[in-house]
Amino acid sequence: MRETGVALWWLPVGAGGHVVVHTSRWWEEFHARREHRPSRPLFHVALEVFTGHGRCAIEMAPAWGPLSGSDGVVATGPVGLHWLGRSRLFRYEVRCQVDGRIPDLAWAPQPPTLIALSAVEADALLGRVAEVPRHTWGRDATGTGEMWNSNSLIPWLLQTSGIDAAALGPPDHGSAPGWASGIVAAEQAPR
Repeated sequence: MRETGVALWWLPVGAGGHVVVHTSRWWEEFHARREHRPSRPLFHVALEVFTGHGRCAIEMAPAWGPLSGSDGVVATGPVGLHWLGRSRLFRYEVRCQVDGRIPDLAWAPQPPTLIALSAVEADALLGRVAEVPRHTWGRDATGTGEMWNSNSLIPWLLQTSGIDAAALGPPDHGSAPGWASGIVAAEQAPR
């Protein structure tokens, strides 16, 4: 991999799992019928940032599971309803871990999208990870008609780094629900 920059990974939702892969497919089929369109493959997004000092893995995920509570957790937020966030079962974590692991990379349908950044820009991006809005996962916090979720973090980071996240999209004519919410949240952020 190059000296500095980012690798944007598009990962199938629920890859390697038994529950999320089915529930997300049913969710997409429901919305596709309601919107009179074919269903699309759903993707989750993760980011690797390469600085002059090494590599960091960035991802938003539930606060329970294999990587929960790792030393790379820089922010948390509620899931579903704000008050439910008092329980770990209804919280998410924003993870930014040096040499961290992104569990579903083996399922990626294609190599990552590589975006060049200088060392200063890559460090600045890493410095903003903990500043991501802590909107409630599953709620339309930005007025886009899309819920804030794990796909909202990465476009927020890219957009606040001067990268046009709207120009990026998942492979196979897929969908990344929450992507637009991250872009709008970045545009609404105070400068």
